[in-house]
Amino acid sequence: MPVAADVTVNDVVLRDGLQDEPVVVPVPDRVAIAAALAAAGVRAIEAASFVNPARVPQMAGAEELFAALPRDGSVRYSALALNARGVSRAVAAGADEIVLVVSAGQGHSLANAGRGVEDVLAGFRDVVAGHPQATFTGGVSTAFTCPFDGEIAPPRLLAVAHGLAGMGVARIVLADTLGTTEPERIARTLATIRPALPHVEFGLHLHDARGQALDTVDAALELGVTRFDAAAGGYGGCPFAPGAHGNLATERLVAHLHARGVRTGVGEGALADAVALVKECLARGTPLA
Repeated sequence: MPVAADVTVNDVVLRDGLQDEPVVVPVPDRVAIAAALAAAGVRAIEAASFVNPARVPQMAGAEELFAALPRDGSVRYSALALNARGVSRAVAAGADEIVLVVSAGQGHSLANAGRGVEDVLAGFRDVVAGHPQATFTGGVSTAFTCPFDGEIAPPRLLAVAHGLAGMGVARIVLADTLGTTEPERIARTLATIRPALPHVEFGLHLHDARGQALDTVDAALELGVTRFDAAAGGYGGCPFAPGAHGNLATERLVAHLHARGVRTGVGEGALADAVALVKECLARGTPLA
């Protein structure tokens, strides 16, 4: 299959990047980071998660953040939600897209959401039906490898994807949460999953434990994947997935895609400025107690 000429880069540093850092970055600094990413040409930004700040204090102030984000119609701001309350908050805050997160691994689901996979999916069915005007994306954590359950078999992942697609979710992003899954296995899984759900757009959310994330990008491009999550500076991880490593860095992904002749719409110089700002904001963040 020919490699696509255009790829969407979804920057997740404001959510996945910050949630695993030992400091809380103030809302004005988070707004400044969003503005810098937008100025660099990033057109999809995951800005926050609407979760209990007692569990993830780095995500406090999500409503305030969304109210202050620069909006000229050029950027779609998404938000993550784990339950009905989170979705309601995200809708009220004006999120352009809401990412419904479910784990493929049962052990990770219990640690991350406090419920089993099937219960999470059942809860989301009612939520999606109750918000017909909202745009939902499915985010599948531990899609390939779970820190508690080990390797995720493709039929298990397909069952979760079917559950999301059955709600009307048209985009599903599969996460290599630990960043340890071999590119070849991810490619084999994609080759199994995508034909089974031909009307769903699949993307990848890659962490980079072994320096192999860009090899996974190449394999996915060959299979027709055109959407990738990444985080400026390579920050991130999962507080509820022992052993999770940082995200694939947006600047590395963009440079790699450009070297392959793939367009992203992102300027590498301005993106470097955004990465520098992320580092500055983290340096002056308030340490967690």
